[in-house]
Amino acid sequence: MYTVKQLSDLAQISVRTLHYYDEIGLLKPSQVGGNGYRYYDDDALLRLQQIMFYREIGMELMQIKDVLDSPDFDLVKALQSHRAVLIEKSERLLNLVSTVDDTIKHLKGEKEMSKRQLFQAFSDEKQKEYEREARLQYGPDNVNQSIKRWNSYTQAQKEAIGNEGNQVYSDIVDAIEAGKEPTSAEVQTILKRWHDHLRYFYEPTLDILRGLGELYTSHPDFIANFSKIHPELAEYMKSGINQYVDDLEYAEIERMLAEDDAQKRTS
Repeated sequence: MYTVKQLSDLAQISVRTLHYYDEIGLLKPSQVGGNGYRYYDDDALLRLQQIMFYREIGMELMQIKDVLDSPDFDLVKALQSHRAVLIEKSERLLNLVSTVDDTIKHLKGEKEMSKRQLFQAFSDEKQKEYEREARLQYGPDNVNQSIKRWNSYTQAQKEAIGNEGNQVYSDIVDAIEAGKEPTSAEVQTILKRWHDHLRYFYEPTLDILRGLGELYTSHPDFIANFSKIHPELAEYMKSGINQYVDDLEYAEIERMLAEDDAQKRTS
């Protein structure tokens, strides 16, 4: 059996997060001692592993709970599915490495690359691929609403939104070059602007925000495009986003606990 602290250290997530998972029924302790301490067995560890796998692909917490609590849930099949996703990601990374190698050769004059190859990530075909992936990850309704929202803007509005987004990333690069930590208050303020900017396209949940941070460092196209801006940008964004979402989650947990305390006092 593992205590909350031992499980927190083992999984590298906060004790507060484990408490929150308990409160919402996502990960209940296997046993609660007479002293009120929570204890977790090996089955709980495997369930937490599944939670973390599903968080990796951007699923919301209550969606994960529904999946894990389904009577049809099969742990082996779930692991096989996760393995397939990881293999796909590794293949994408290998393709990215090949593209980077080709680009280096092109810049050295050792190999010719067409302009279309250099900007292939921005092609209509690639955009449709993004949309297909997004529909699988976030659901067709969310993606369709996002596309509809974007198409509702005038060309001038789209240009203004694009310029605003470029400024956000430019300010983050300035912070990197100034030696600012991604968890610093200054960078967190910039990430608040990044969060607000995303609302031009859709209303991102905390899980989607965290999922974007993971995507920036795992999806070859994001890695390639961010590397063009600054070689450290993807990892820097991920670190900053994780801190940003942690702070929002903790604030939400504190609010919920305060509401519970208030209800207990009045009942």
